[in-house]
Amino acid sequence: MTSKMKKIYLAAPYGHKDPKVREQRVEAVNKKAAELMMDGHLVFSPLSHSHPISKHCTVDPCDNNFWLRQDLWVLEICDVMQILCLDGWKESDGIDTEWRKASTLNIPIELIYE
Repeated sequence: MTSKMKKIYLAAPYGHKDPKVREQRVEAVNKKAAELMMDGHLVFSPLSHSHPISKHCTVDPCDNNFWLRQDLWVLEICDVMQILCLDGWKESDGIDTEWRKASTLNIPIELIYE
């Protein structure tokens, strides 16, 4: 258990034309979120939250405008934004928006490579 609990916004790339790739990305970020939670942190993972909900919406699961509106308010109360650097993270419009928001709020950004 870590000595300092952090409120973490855990970002990862999502959008991809292949639904299997999106599922793999969600699975990877779920695993990382679980690890961080088991280390004693409070974690919000937008993909973990929004991906299952998107299956019950008529909104495209890759509609950044809609999903970022659902997620970004949580970033405002976090201590740190961590990015799980899966393939495609540098090209992700969502991560770019989250990064800019975190920077505006002076929230530290940490990259996680696995």
